[in-house]
Amino acid sequence: MAGIKELKFAIIGSGMAGLSTALSLATNGFKNIAVYEMAVDLGFFGAGIQIAPNMARLLDRLGVWRDIEAEAVELTESSIRQGSTDHELAHVNTSTIRDTYGYPHMVGHRASLVSALYNRCRQESSISFHFSSTISRVLSWGPKPKIEVEDAFGKSHEHEVDVVLACDGIKSVVRAEMLDTLKVTAEVEDTGQAAYRIMLTRDKLQHDPELLQLVDGQCATRWVGDGRLIVAYPISDNNIYNIVTIQPDTHFSEAPSAAYTTRGSKVQMLRVFSDFCPRARRLLQTVSDDTVCEWKLRVHSALPTWTHEQIALVGDACHPTLPHLGQGAAQAMEDACVLGFVLSMMPDTSPHTIGKFLKVYENLRRERTHRLAGLAFAAGQSLLLGEGQEKDERDKIFAASKDGRKVGPFPDRWADADIQKMIYGFDCLTDAYHKYQDILNALD
Repeated sequence: MAGIKELKFAIIGSGMAGLSTALSLATNGFKNIAVYEMAVDLGFFGAGIQIAPNMARLLDRLGVWRDIEAEAVELTESSIRQGSTDHELAHVNTSTIRDTYGYPHMVGHRASLVSALYNRCRQESSISFHFSSTISRVLSWGPKPKIEVEDAFGKSHEHEVDVVLACDGIKSVVRAEMLDTLKVTAEVEDTGQAAYRIMLTRDKLQHDPELLQLVDGQCATRWVGDGRLIVAYPISDNNIYNIVTIQPDTHFSEAPSAAYTTRGSKVQMLRVFSDFCPRARRLLQTVSDDTVCEWKLRVHSALPTWTHEQIALVGDACHPTLPHLGQGAAQAMEDACVLGFVLSMMPDTSPHTIGKFLKVYENLRRERTHRLAGLAFAAGQSLLLGEGQEKDERDKIFAASKDGRKVGPFPDRWADADIQKMIYGFDCLTDAYHKYQDILNALD
């Protein structure tokens, strides 16, 4: 077993997936973990992030939960409102989530979460970070995978390891090369949607008691409209109000396929939501002109495989999802924790064994991530409905829920009790422990 823990790992990317994977490997006893990141440092920027119980449970096991919990805001209610009128379509009490699942549903600042994970990684002597290091290509997939990494000065270096774990996101270089090597396709798919991500500090809302009440609360508010959506909630100990909008994409259609972000226009943003209620418009009017950025929402079709020889994909590199369930980071973290556990169960260090156990990881994770990606897509479709019969039926289900009646699946999947049970009640490590041997036997 000592030989297993001496394996050399290269992790590509230091986002949520990369940091969680490094920490998962370290806490499972692996001693040689190198993380390659193209940025000069982590930067600690970003917007709000949802921390559901399935994610909190893993953060606790990784040793970072208490610091995050101290700053994050626990959501105790959710309000779904008609964007044009501010009329409340449905109200969901989420205050029982902590007692039901052992952890609350919280929301926090992505920078705080990344910082906590990074600082915890720095406590592990087995983890090393290599910034300003961009992977340019995979030179060998096995039996000893080799990658070419370009440093800040444009000089290329070759690195040979035992395992490569690609946590490099939806624009993954490793994924693209893997599919090309295997001569298969899984195209990036445009959703036709884009998002503004906005954070308003408390001082910007002081002038408006109605808006200040939002940042002081524990409620996630969704204003829904025809093809448009505003989701908002307080973060950072109620000192920041986080806003995410969804709207039709009008800026990326002519951009190169690699473009995912662009400088946004406040004037254009206000125009897109000009028929929304005064309260929602006042929130958007508070945004500074130079802080409006727009993100293109893209996914890609299901991959035929996540692994090839001794290289595997993790997180958004293999299963990006739309934001409507708030599970993107959580699923990356589940991947990471399952990977650390599965690889720690290897009986030897042969390339064949490594490849087989990476395939066990994929088999454990594929069905769940695929299902959640589908649910996120469906949730968005339901909330973005325009006038017509489908919207009328949706709103009848919302109205019935306010009277305590369930007449169909709750349209906002994020707030549906049955969906929450499936997502929040799932313990990926317990699942892996009980299933990995059967999957291994099937592969044999």
